[in-house]
Amino acid sequence: MLEIAVRDRTDAVRVRVSEGELLDMVRDMGEWPDSVLVLQRVPDLPHTYAQACPEYGAWTVEYRAGSPARHYGTQVGDVEQVAALLLGWAREDEGWGVGVAWERIEFEVPEPAPLELSAQDEATVVDEVRRLLVAGYATRAQATEVAEECLVDKDSRPVTKEQAKQLVDRMWLERVAEQRSWVGETDPERVAKAFAALEATGITARENFTCCRNCGNGEIWAENPEARGFVYFHSQCTEGVASGGDLWLLYGGFDDSADTTAAVGREVVAALEECGLGVSWDGSPDDAIRVTGLDWRRRLVG
Repeated sequence: MLEIAVRDRTDAVRVRVSEGELLDMVRDMGEWPDSVLVLQRVPDLPHTYAQACPEYGAWTVEYRAGSPARHYGTQVGDVEQVAALLLGWAREDEGWGVGVAWERIEFEVPEPAPLELSAQDEATVVDEVRRLLVAGYATRAQATEVAEECLVDKDSRPVTKEQAKQLVDRMWLERVAEQRSWVGETDPERVAKAFAALEATGITARENFTCCRNCGNGEIWAENPEARGFVYFHSQCTEGVASGGDLWLLYGGFDDSADTTAAVGREVVAALEECGLGVSWDGSPDDAIRVTGLDWRRRLVG
């Protein structure tokens, strides 16, 4: 799989697609003039992406290499050449763009926008962003929105969009640098592996799903009406485990039967233990499943 995220013309994002899937997506885009296919690294890096847009018989291909001042574009007539360029960028092949006439595209470079806040307010914004990054599910855009909005009071907006963006980009890169030191499979990745195994057996399994239990229980059925049961944790559960607590899982059967709920619970526990995770559960359908002893280091995607 390629360590990229791809956003298509519908704004759907697919993470870690295969080479064949990327090539198919490029070819499909040829049927939709003026649509844009955007590739980003995993984890997302500020001002680093490639994109392609079909324009009635030709393609515009662009890439940005870490700064608005390093944004380049070219015109390509053959869809297979477009696919080869994007694949080379995705794989980070040496010399992937050689042989193409790239032109630099001018963009305004934003001026530095430091926060102009009291020490207490700045700490509040930084803490909110750090909380999201440690939890590991937010995109850069979502973290930027939180940074911009967290101090809003009626008509007072102390943090501008550009200040929020620059703060989040700096903190995001710091977190990316930190996670490069993580070796091997992390506990969140083990949870994801267990959830994928459950999904394959007909149990809907969702991470960081909705804001609370009421919303989760109300919305989980729509995820897959054919499923036998479900397991999920919501964003408050994520905050708890990211703060050093256990990960609380909500589970059940769609027939509202205690027997089915207990049976789903047993499958959930077995999948978690198969992935090497510690579990606390008394076997009762009324007892939440807790994943214990976690070191919550979820790698950012963005």
